[in-house]
Amino acid sequence: MTMADTNALAEIEQRIAVLRDNLRQLVEQAAGYSGAEDEALNADRIADQQAKLDALLEERDALTKS
Repeated sequence: MTMADTNALAEIEQRIAVLRDNLRQLVEQAAGYSGAEDEALNADRIADQQAKLDALLEERDALTKS
């Protein structure tokens, strides 16, 4: 793995950690929300963060396999 790959991997790992923390916070907030509108908004936010996390995990896997 080159230095650029190592740096990219470190950046991806940091972004993954941030997204996981965001997801944890959103799930905690969802537990406190009531009402269909709040639930729908929070579900959209969680889905968005999960999609970003999934993309980063795939990017990380591709980097570690090369």
